[in-house]
Order: sequence, then structure tokens, then C-alpha cells
Amino acid sequence: MSVERQLKEQFAENLEIVDALLADGSEPDAEYTIEHHFSATNFDRLEKAAVDAFKLGFEVNDAEEMELEDGSIIFCFDAIAKHKLEVPLLDKACEQLILVAGKQKVDYDGWGTFFVGDEVEGDEEDEDEDYEDESDGAFH
Repeated sequence: MSVERQLKEQFAENLEIVDALLADGSEPDAEYTIEHHFSATNFDRLEKAAVDAFKLGFEVNDAEEMELEDGSIIFCFDAIAKHKLEVPLLDKACEQLILVAGKQKVDYDGWGTFFVGDEVEGDEEDEDEDYEDESDGAFH
């Protein structure tokens, strides 16, 4: 797939995910942890992509090895950013990271985050800190 087509599809997905989260009641002004997913069969290429993402200002977690259903092995890591759930910010990050993936010949597998909202009614809130409910799972 061409970079232009991948960007176009990712930008459309960014808008859909943000709209879905906000429609479900996620906090529009909260800071979100955004995890951008990378994978590759070649560890050295993945490591170079992680270095590039770090140089762009993303926090990078350690690469993990995963076995796929067919028995093949891939390596993955997340490039992490923390910011508001705003489409222009997501579009910019996705463009930067898709270009990194293309340069290093690895896969950019989209991003995920967690719902941020009020706690479930009836539960007591800790008055010393704000509550963020991340139990709804990641969106991809």
C-alpha cells in the first residue's frame, strides 16, 4: 500500500476513533496515553524504527517477541505519546510514524488508547486524586 493511501486511511480511522470515544462519554479535555503499534519480522529494522520514534519525542517501550497463529515470530513495540484526544495531533503523529515505518521497512499497526471518564455510579471516589476509568479496553 502506498504511503499516501495508508495516511488517508489512518486519518479517516483517527476521526472515527475519536468520535466514538467522545460519543461514548470519554473526557474531551483529558490527557490520553496514545500507544502507536509497530511490528516486524526483522528485529534490527524494528530497533532502528524505535530509535527514530524516540528521536521524534515518543516514549518507546522495549520490543517484545510474539508467536503468531502460524508459528512465525514477529517483534513489536509501542511508541507512546501523552496528549489530548485531538485529531490534528493524532494525524501529525501518525504521519511521522508511518514515514518512520516506511523508511525502516517495518509495519505501523495503528494506535490505541483507553476510555477516560467518570467512575461507575455508586463507587466511592478517592477525594485525593482524579479517577480515570481505563477498564473499558483499548481502541484500535
